[in-house]
Amino acid sequence: MTTTPADHRASVDEHHARVAALLAGLRSTATETVALDAALGRRLSDPVHSAVALPPFRNAQMDGIAVRATDLTGGRGLPVVGTIPAAPGAVAPLAPGTAVRIMTGAPVPEGADAVVPIERVVMTATDAGETAAVAAAMQAGAFIREAGGDLPAGGEVLAAGTVLASRHLAALAAAGHDRVRVARRIRIAVISTGAELAPPGATLAPGQIFDANGPALAAAARAAGCAVMLQERTNDDPDEFARVLAQAAASADIVVTAGGISQGAFEVVREVLEPHGAWVGSLALQPGGPQATARVAGVPVLCFPGNPVSAQLSFELFLAPALRELAGLPARTTESRRLTVDLDSVADRVQLVRARADDRGGITPVAGPGSHLVVAMAHADRVIVVPAEATHLPAGSEVTAWVL
Repeated sequence: MTTTPADHRASVDEHHARVAALLAGLRSTATETVALDAALGRRLSDPVHSAVALPPFRNAQMDGIAVRATDLTGGRGLPVVGTIPAAPGAVAPLAPGTAVRIMTGAPVPEGADAVVPIERVVMTATDAGETAAVAAAMQAGAFIREAGGDLPAGGEVLAAGTVLASRHLAALAAAGHDRVRVARRIRIAVISTGAELAPPGATLAPGQIFDANGPALAAAARAAGCAVMLQERTNDDPDEFARVLAQAAASADIVVTAGGISQGAFEVVREVLEPHGAWVGSLALQPGGPQATARVAGVPVLCFPGNPVSAQLSFELFLAPALRELAGLPARTTESRRLTVDLDSVADRVQLVRARADDRGGITPVAGPGSHLVVAMAHADRVIVVPAEATHLPAGSEVTAWVL
């Protein structure tokens, strides 16, 4: 057991190092095959190759007429012998001295070597049928997409490790793939604790509040690229918490808890985890001072405070960056902005201030430091990080902020 004395506050950097050591080596090596419509945001485990050329056949880049370029001399009219739609079916070769209407994406017939856009064509009706005349000459190959011009058959569509966005899914679908092999997501379990918690939608009894931590932390984990395997709520009974914790550790790569780690009575998480060698202590941080880490059955456990703002900001500060890196997602965006008002901060603590940005490079706090102000948190779009050594920042000061 490692418990920080009540009068000592570890630094944020020290806790970052502690969490990094706890998560060291955590990486999912398992893979799974998923349907393309479930692959968004997933990381490819293997390179993907195309079984067909892209495009698979010569096709028209524009609506117009398909011709032999050498037949376009002197603006003479060429008899139009038919229409080729962008549709399945065999296409007859084009005879010399003729033209055929063609739609964008339709196969270019054998014998044709150019497509003239329809706006450059003068169509004339005659007794024998329709003729097409083009005033200017065309180069062979004009407005034709050659087979394999994007990718030859067997070429690599995407490399292993690609995190799939919509543009990647388009390429995979065009290459004929309806399923892909991806890395299994990091699995996470979320446990919110407290006898006072009731599920959202229930009728509150006296002394009860709705559980905001379970839904918030599970959503934050999904946003960071994880699969949530378990989301449970427990009261302050150690046996119940220990039972749920065992289930969580058996199903997940990481367990996250909220509540139960302060220095008062009924601190069920601290009571159960201390025998497992948990570090339990307080950081020079507001909100989010109480923190704990442990390992249960070899599984990392990160324990955050029970106040909902503290829990959310603790997750974003200490866990989300590592999860996003493991999932191959972009790092959290930070930016410099200027305060629109004076800002006072507690001495010797890093303060995380909920705020809103404006379109002039400014930023304004939206709430005080209270860690229960969950609605104010919902209206913030930035978090100002005030260094521990700063106690007063006048309006106009440049500050660093996370983008929520």
